[in-house]
Amino acid sequence: MSVREILQIGHPALRETAQPVDPASVQDVIEDLIDTMRAANGAGLAANQIGVPVQVCVIEVRAGNPRYPYKPEIPLTVLVNPEVEALTTETFANYEGCLSVPGLRGVVDRAVEVRVRALSRNGGESDTIVRGLSAGTFQHETDHLHGTLFIDRVTDTHTLCTWAEFHARHESAFVDRVQTLVQRFGS
Repeated sequence: MSVREILQIGHPALRETAQPVDPASVQDVIEDLIDTMRAANGAGLAANQIGVPVQVCVIEVRAGNPRYPYKPEIPLTVLVNPEVEALTTETFANYEGCLSVPGLRGVVDRAVEVRVRALSRNGGESDTIVRGLSAGTFQHETDHLHGTLFIDRVTDTHTLCTWAEFHARHESAFVDRVQTLVQRFGS
């Protein structure tokens, strides 16, 4: 298919609530999301990030991703009309970034265990439990479908930093915390 432009913070489409959709009607959008996410070395991408206001997002973390070398692998996952439910009140402080908010990172508290119900790209129903750091990725992408960016969930704006400052000052301690989380949950 094709690599599409990723909309940047300030574009009104990022603040819209996406509409439910029949998977059969968005196969080209799904292909474009996959191509665009991979070209940008992202961990996920939601349809409204490419200007299509439908409830579709894709998630994939490949080994050696240069943006997120500390993230556990997640096989390509297509979620249509997803619903995410926290299964615990326990959270972890996740230093997040976003392809629609380039150059910026900040700490967001994410549930360590979520249930994700959705349709697959072929219309089959899925009901999955996602834990650990990977749970944060699923929460981040589905937030987009409700017009929510990670910066809306940052409770302490003092944690906001550029990617360069994250690498220089925060990444080492964050990776240590992440490794503990990954060891605990395996994801």
